[in-house]
Amino acid sequence: MVASQETLDKLEDIGLNMYERKIYAALLGRGTSTAGELSEMTNVPRSRAYDVLESLAEKGFSVIKSSQPMEYVAIPPEQAIENIKKQHQKDLQEKLDRLESFKDSEAVGELEGLYDQGVELVDPAEMSGSLQGRHQIHQHMGTMFQQAQKSIKVATSEQGLNDIYENHSDLLEEAREQGVNVRILAPVTDNNRNAYENLSNVAEVRHLDEGNEFDMPNGRFAIVDNDGLTVSMTGEDVHSTQDTAFWTRSDHLAESTMEPVFDMLWHHSEEP
Repeated sequence: MVASQETLDKLEDIGLNMYERKIYAALLGRGTSTAGELSEMTNVPRSRAYDVLESLAEKGFSVIKSSQPMEYVAIPPEQAIENIKKQHQKDLQEKLDRLESFKDSEAVGELEGLYDQGVELVDPAEMSGSLQGRHQIHQHMGTMFQQAQKSIKVATSEQGLNDIYENHSDLLEEAREQGVNVRILAPVTDNNRNAYENLSNVAEVRHLDEGNEFDMPNGRFAIVDNDGLTVSMTGEDVHSTQDTAFWTRSDHLAESTMEPVFDMLWHHSEEP
């Protein structure tokens, strides 16, 4: 029995290169085999077959037997998947540990000082730009929320409330714990009730009735500390990769223009 191309493609999705896919599939069909035999079966050069089998062993897809000639034993697919899953989890945890260690180091303080110094030299007009794609927009908003010291004000849509919950609930909780006043304004319906109930633990969330004359169901913007602002430039009907937003560090635009809009909407909102 020979593995289908579709199955080989799936093995590529979990991290096996072309030679690894071929040899692992062939090894499964034999149970135990030598590098030379697998090389002949798969047309993988013998000089590469040893490296490939060693790589498969490291990833948990095979076991090397102490024999002459050296033989290799296939690991059952489900167990192999668990092996590589555990390896990825271990690698990820090590990377996260390094990031946390770096975050708490003096180096970050030094880099923050350089950033603050650079910001002081930049004209406010230059601290603005566009964001393309919903992922980039949420990434930027996450940065804003992390930097908040006084207030976070978010006006969003029905689906936007779900997006805020899925992407930023942990950051908003941290901000609230640090004394930041967090307010979120959105239409609250059965479609986002779960997000509302969970976000209510970390923010003051108010409902704006879609029938209200001040309603902005498609308006999405966030104001942080009255100087950071992100405003959606497209509706939610566009593909996530085409979602576009404008951001700026202008206290004039944030405090004098958009904050009064938020305060007006908040005044006409109600408890869900």
